[in-house]
Amino acid sequence: MVAQRLTGDSYGGYRTRLVEQLQAKGIKDLAVLKAIATVPRHLFVPEGVRHRAYEDSALPLGAGQTVSQPWVQARSLELLRLTGSERVLEVGAGSGYQTALLGCLCAAVFAVERIPALAYQAREALAQAGVSNVSVLVGDGTLGWSSCAPYDAIVVAAASPTVPKPLIQQLAPGGRLVIPVGDGDVQSLRVLERRGDELVETHVADVRFVPLIGRHGVPEP
Repeated sequence: MVAQRLTGDSYGGYRTRLVEQLQAKGIKDLAVLKAIATVPRHLFVPEGVRHRAYEDSALPLGAGQTVSQPWVQARSLELLRLTGSERVLEVGAGSGYQTALLGCLCAAVFAVERIPALAYQAREALAQAGVSNVSVLVGDGTLGWSSCAPYDAIVVAAASPTVPKPLIQQLAPGGRLVIPVGDGDVQSLRVLERRGDELVETHVADVRFVPLIGRHGVPEP
């Protein structure tokens, strides 16, 4: 959860405006909108672009990584259909902003980030934001976090050529996996839902993410 002391900071009006923009673009989940209205995104972006923190746009983090566009993150979280009691795996924590949003929406978040410097920054920003129900692991996100599995929901913040098998294996019965799939500029945001022994897959939208680097994703450059 995010400490309530942050809801009254000087950026509150910018967050309100961002929420209004996301509503106008079709985001309807009230819990997701409340999380965006609460979490201080400016803490999760570099100081050089902090003045743009509440634009509905992706922003650079360094190391060839970005914090995704708020609409894309809101849509991904909306697709998870969280009720507050879930254990969620996040692949590609980046700066920790989406991790913080998830902290508002579920019981526990297990986030994996392959770049140590970003994982450190994420932990620092999450602590500053008062988020206490998340854990951040440095590692290959395509392997998931098997020791804490299974997960009621999994969200992936980078595009993989195919859905990594370890993530499917770590998805609990009835669980939902949201992931961008594809190469280069041709990517599809998809939802996979485990129904008994079957996985039901749905295409949601065309998107553009950084590549998911790892053993079951894109090879290390």
